Amino acid sequence: MSRRAVEVVRSGPLTTVQDAGRRGVAALGVPGAGALDQPARALANRLVGNAPQAAVLETTLGGVALRALAPLVAAVTGAPAPVRVDGRPAPWGAPLRLAAGAVLELGAATDGVRGYVALDGGIDVPPVLGSRSADLLSGLGPAPLTVGLRLPLGRPVGPPCWIEPLPQPAPPRELVLRLDLGPRDDWFAAGTPALLAAARYQVSPASNRIGLRLTGPPLTRLPGRGELPSEGMVLGAVQVPPDGLPVVFLADHPTTGGYPVVGVVPLADLAAAAQARPGTPVRFTPAAAQRRRPPG
Repeated sequence: MSRRAVEVVRSGPLTTVQDAGRRGVAALGVPGAGALDQPARALANRLVGNAPQAAVLETTLGGVALRALAPLVAAVTGAPAPVRVDGRPAPWGAPLRLAAGAVLELGAATDGVRGYVALDGGIDVPPVLGSRSADLLSGLGPAPLTVGLRLPLGRPVGPPCWIEPLPQPAPPRELVLRLDLGPRDDWFAAGTPALLAAARYQVSPASNRIGLRLTGPPLTRLPGRGELPSEGMVLGAVQVPPDGLPVVFLADHPTTGGYPVVGVVPLADLAAAAQARPGTPVRFTPAAAQRRRPPG
């Protein structure tokens, strides 16, 4: 009997395999990777009865089309988009039964950026360093999808969740990011926390899975600070390169960097960042308690 699989009919602008990401490998210089919108990935897996850690497909703006090579159950979550099965409209955010040969099409996102397609059994590509996720920075894991590619599926482990479509957060009209100041906020002018709280940034079109790049008022470094030696970077770190424009590090971020980090965005806020389109207004809310600056 042939193995359960799907064939890529249309790959979209950027569709990758993603799971919960790699853990405990930063010391090797390897990013965590994984789905940028983890709650959407988890919900898609729940809808088809997968284990929480199962790998799914993450689409970017333009959707994807897949042909089922065996009967399966699919679900689409994340950025709202039209869904069709063999050309007929199908529900978004609910389980879908596909017969062998059926084509599931996820159209362009009508809002937000990233969609998630779960297939019962999960995408069963070989894991690398404990994860099936594609890492666009290091090149680890499976390459982005291409037309004609066949993706193997694992064995289903649980029944689909046949309930009314579950509520999902809408993509943000304004992205509000909490910010824990430090560790290098003392490298910036004294009014930087107030500036961050008052400034209105926008998501740059140059944003990607590595970082959410922003346009807006630049942050000013204190004179005479020189340059930092490379130090560890964490998910959600807000690094400030020489142009002064903050970059919020996302799943494929480098594990080290030499530009100062003015603060860190909590993990709970990053799913919304993954769905913020270019041009979306961004506002920081720095923690009220600021670190004491050294004298001078």
